[in-house]
Amino acid sequence: MKIQRRRRTLIGLLLLVMASAGWGQTQKVAQGGTATVSQQSVRKYMQALASDEMRGRGSATTDELAAAKYIASQLKLLKIEPAGDDGGYLQTVKFLRRQRGVPDAPPQEATTTNVVGILRGRDPKLAQETVLLSAHLDHLGIGREVKGDNIYNGADDDASGVTAVLELAEALASGPKPKRTVVFALFGSEEIGGYGARYFQEHPPVPVESFVANLEFEMIGRPDKAVAAHTLWLTGYDRSDLGAELAAHGALLVADPHPEQHFFQRSDNYVLARKGIIAHTVSSYGLHSDYHQPSDDLAHIDFAHMAESIASMVGPVRWLANSDFKPQWTKDGKP
Repeated sequence: MKIQRRRRTLIGLLLLVMASAGWGQTQKVAQGGTATVSQQSVRKYMQALASDEMRGRGSATTDELAAAKYIASQLKLLKIEPAGDDGGYLQTVKFLRRQRGVPDAPPQEATTTNVVGILRGRDPKLAQETVLLSAHLDHLGIGREVKGDNIYNGADDDASGVTAVLELAEALASGPKPKRTVVFALFGSEEIGGYGARYFQEHPPVPVESFVANLEFEMIGRPDKAVAAHTLWLTGYDRSDLGAELAAHGALLVADPHPEQHFFQRSDNYVLARKGIIAHTVSSYGLHSDYHQPSDDLAHIDFAHMAESIASMVGPVRWLANSDFKPQWTKDGKP
């Protein structure tokens, strides 16, 4: 603990130095004068989503549903309009699920849950276009015991991404309404096949043709040593002009440093990209050994990195939500 406190003190001193060199000004501009992202607010969301009481938010379980209800309650507090089933935030998804390890069993019906909210645009023309901000809310739940722990909390994967979406929702809702419509979607059952995202793209709250871009947030809970400090990376960066344009407007985004891992195809963005939507995932996953382990917990989250990373995206996302820029696939970029 002493080492961790010393490390955070050093980080704090480093940030003061960076502020004098312009980093602090970048943060202020990025947030458009509404400083809603803080370590305190990030911790609030993370502690609710990745505590042992949430039991790992297992795909298509009552624990996943509990997480969905919590997220819905937060969107309601932010005065984000519900866009799920029957005037609520939740979108219920029925699907057939095969039992693991029992290949000959008949498939059984399962239920997963998405959470969907909408911030309708204020410009009569641009409001017909939609920016989608998303993350997956599920993880692995209760599983095999490792070093005395059987709760797979999924703090980095993907409570961190859900936190980013909630923080961006708060930032966008706290100022003037954006010109474009913004949809916030938290998908269920990504871990077992992307069932929530697949259902969403068939049952969106606005016409699917209106989506101009999707930014999925996944695993931003710690920095990636493969890229520079204070940097996030974008999967499939070279597949479209979205990443470069966001970077030009202040996003600290670079290309995915792990192309051999095919991360562009391994998150919910790919479901939407295959439908033609410009869809990428924002991440800083450094291939750490806690991936899909009980040790992916709150003790291993770098909250300073998370708060800085999310804050750095507020300005560029706000620009995208107010711009008439329409990203395009590059040659051979469309999946």
